[in-house]
Amino acid sequence: MIDLEIIFLILFIVVAVALILFVAWHFLGPKIKDKKDQDRAQNKANKIIQDAEIKADKILANAKLDARTSSNEILLKAEAEAKERKSAAIEAERKLDQREASIDRRDQLITNRENALDAAKADYETRSQELIKKQKDVQASLDSIIEKLQSVAKMSTAEAREEIMKRVEEKMTSEIAKYEKNRMDEIESSCDEKAKNIISLAISKYSQDVVSEQTISTVSLPSEEMKGRIIGREGRNIKSLESLLGVDILIDDTPEVITVSCFDPIRREIARQTLDDLIKDGRIQPGRIEEIYSKVKKNMEDNVRRIGEQTVNKLGIPSVNKELLSYLGRLKYRTSYGQNVLDHSIQVAILCGVMASELGLDQNLAKRAGLFHDIGKAADFELEGSHVEVGARLAKKYGENDVVINSIESHHGEVAQKYVISVLVQAADTLSAARPGARSETLENYVQRIEKLEALCKSFDGVSNCYAMQSGREVRVSVIPDKISDQDSFILARNIKEKIENEMTYPGQIKVQVIREVRAIELAK
Repeated sequence: MIDLEIIFLILFIVVAVALILFVAWHFLGPKIKDKKDQDRAQNKANKIIQDAEIKADKILANAKLDARTSSNEILLKAEAEAKERKSAAIEAERKLDQREASIDRRDQLITNRENALDAAKADYETRSQELIKKQKDVQASLDSIIEKLQSVAKMSTAEAREEIMKRVEEKMTSEIAKYEKNRMDEIESSCDEKAKNIISLAISKYSQDVVSEQTISTVSLPSEEMKGRIIGREGRNIKSLESLLGVDILIDDTPEVITVSCFDPIRREIARQTLDDLIKDGRIQPGRIEEIYSKVKKNMEDNVRRIGEQTVNKLGIPSVNKELLSYLGRLKYRTSYGQNVLDHSIQVAILCGVMASELGLDQNLAKRAGLFHDIGKAADFELEGSHVEVGARLAKKYGENDVVINSIESHHGEVAQKYVISVLVQAADTLSAARPGARSETLENYVQRIEKLEALCKSFDGVSNCYAMQSGREVRVSVIPDKISDQDSFILARNIKEKIENEMTYPGQIKVQVIREVRAIELAK
């Protein structure tokens, strides 16, 4: 038991000593360690400082050596630049001396020239005085010669001048006519072939039959008894028809036919359809006439608008006013010289489009101008003025292009043509109207036109006779050889052409030929 207590005591003492040693080591150990570390760090720092001092000494020694080297290089460079500048200054001074010497030489030359000019001026003044004196002597001699010539010729100076001017004018007129002929031949050789190609191509690309319309309409009757029913009791039916339709109804001895006459083609067509419907219906009385008339009139308005739409769609013309489409459709029932105006307008539009494409112009605008060039004929029964004036007003009212308006105004030459397309419209209009068979003409108008053409040609001095040929498409003028020379013949042909254009209205073109014939006659006895 005692032994265990002693063992426990010893163990306690050992643990206590161990604990004391642990505590002592925990608190005193770091301090002892830090002291050693500080000594080692101090030694290391001293060594680094020594190494740094050694390196600094080396760097300082190298820097001093480099500074000495750089200063020597700068000094050498400065000395070289100084030498260069000195040599440049010497060279500049040498050039300056040379320039001063050159200026001195130029100054001497200028002085010499001035002296020479002064001498030449003095010589010129002397000669000028001599020339003035000689000129006066020459003028006096000329005056003396002119006086002698006037006394010999018995003609004053003014009369001689007038005679000379007259002869010069005669000679120049002949030369001018010859020059104009040569120029016209050159122009025709260069442009005539191209113009023919364009026109022939335009014609070859369009071919359509022209519908020939009459100025009156006829209505077929199922029997002669129908005439009496149309007239009505005491003529009330025919009076109602003529009053409502605005036409004249002609009933004659022609079997089973009545005639509707009216200047307005739309009214005439409405009247014809109204009569057809009344005859089919069989009930002809004032009330039924008004009912049928209203229906036909509404159908006609729709029809003309539809015709206008079909026409612009066929030609590919966009953005046309609806009211203008109605006027366009009316042309279907309008004729001019027996030629249907809508068909004529379509022909002109297509011809204009083809020619415009050949010339590189706006094809759609050309077709539009050609289509609407005669639009005034659709309303010339309603509005005052010629179809040109009416057409221009309609085009302006419905916002058409300036080119279209000018084409309408100028296609008969009443207004100047401002655009190339206006010229094409006039050419296409002439082509369509002048084509053989396109138009019909009364004998009386034809004879009057031929007589006027021949009388116009005979009005010129030197014309012996003239003959209109080929239905007035050509006129041959015979001249007196003693009064009209070969060169004057070209001037006369041009003057006749201009007078025909200014004073006559005609379809197509007229060819003027001046014929000068010289006959040498001798009698053998």
